[in-house]
Amino acid sequence: MADQTLILFARAPRLGTVKRRLAREVGAMAALRFHRGQVQRLVRGLGRDRRWRTMLAATPDRLAARGMRWPAGPTCFPQGPGDLGARMDRALRRHRPFAVLVGSDIPGIRPADIAAAFRALRAGAPAVFGPAEDGGYWLVGFGPRPPAAPFRAVRWSTSDALADTLYNCRGRRPPALVRRLRDVDTAADLVMLRARGTMRR
Repeated sequence: MADQTLILFARAPRLGTVKRRLAREVGAMAALRFHRGQVQRLVRGLGRDRRWRTMLAATPDRLAARGMRWPAGPTCFPQGPGDLGARMDRALRRHRPFAVLVGSDIPGIRPADIAAAFRALRAGAPAVFGPAEDGGYWLVGFGPRPPAAPFRAVRWSTSDALADTLYNCRGRRPPALVRRLRDVDTAADLVMLRARGTMRR
């Protein structure tokens, strides 16, 4: 639908700058291969779905160009300045009335998850979240009337990130939740996801 936008948040695929925590355990080249492959999988799996248009929000801004070997297909735009919350808030409000944003390190994302998020927003939820197993979230979406300051004082990269954001979104109608998934931050995460069959070697 023309009024539904999926935003893929991703860092430019450069050696030594992506998945640094994972890189400390598996090496910078392996971390880069994972990151680049994961972005490509998301674009293939989600970017061709006609139920929404897909955009790629990239950082750093100066590298948000097609020359950085981004996958072909989605329009790419810079995330802009600020912390993670400021950048996500700007991207979501830029693409109203229905926008859903996902991270690039969740191999288990399926088109059905994105469709469920948009259904929740169209049913009247002011926001929708995809909880992550570590206490954060892999998906966030806003409807036509988003919360005023959803990312204020969120403790990013902690087990409190989702709880903090849900607190900011409290109101007459609660946010909706979709499937809980596992992101990839460590070698143990990779092993677990491969054991579950979520991703190929």
